[in-house]
Amino acid sequence: MITVGITGIIGSGKTTASSMLKRKGFEIIDLDQLSKDLIRKGEVLAEIRRRFGAEYVAEDTVDIVRLRDEVFKNKDLLRILEAIIHPRVRSMLGQRLDELEREGAEVVFVDGPLLFETGLYKEFDKVVVVSAKTKTIKERLKARGMTEEDIGQRMPHQIPLAEKEKMADHVVNNNGNVDSLEREVERLLQRIKEWEVRADAP
Repeated sequence: MITVGITGIIGSGKTTASSMLKRKGFEIIDLDQLSKDLIRKGEVLAEIRRRFGAEYVAEDTVDIVRLRDEVFKNKDLLRILEAIIHPRVRSMLGQRLDELEREGAEVVFVDGPLLFETGLYKEFDKVVVVSAKTKTIKERLKARGMTEEDIGQRMPHQIPLAEKEKMADHVVNNNGNVDSLEREVERLLQRIKEWEVRADAP
């Protein structure tokens, strides 16, 4: 089984590319979804309440929007949240990968925005970066309703795309429309076939 990490930055199109791969029948493990599932668990709720305060937890539910806004303003709080979430996500990811390997999956994609930032990229056979020009990314984010201030708070917490591209095994360019991205995804799948051949070689 080949494991492929797929990453980018907010607005680069990582999630859209992953959705295309899923529609083509590939297994996708969404690390953001794993994090959201974890936040609903009792022990994580209790830890967030203890470290951040009861005002971030209402009726046994974390106020994700409020918590996110707070941690992106304060790097120390962001590190505290990451220390609560990331080790548990790694554990859940390992369990899911083991399950898929037992089920006979040949290629599994792991979708996560912080693969390089957390060092998790080292756990995968290959890493793909979905990239786009800064101007294009900002236009997309503004179309989603984000302000310039929101964008300014979110983007500095991620390694710049140019640096991620240097560390990647393959780059998916997403500066065009959906059809253009679809063609880029097809090129990625051709590259994966090459990786599979090399993995099978004696």
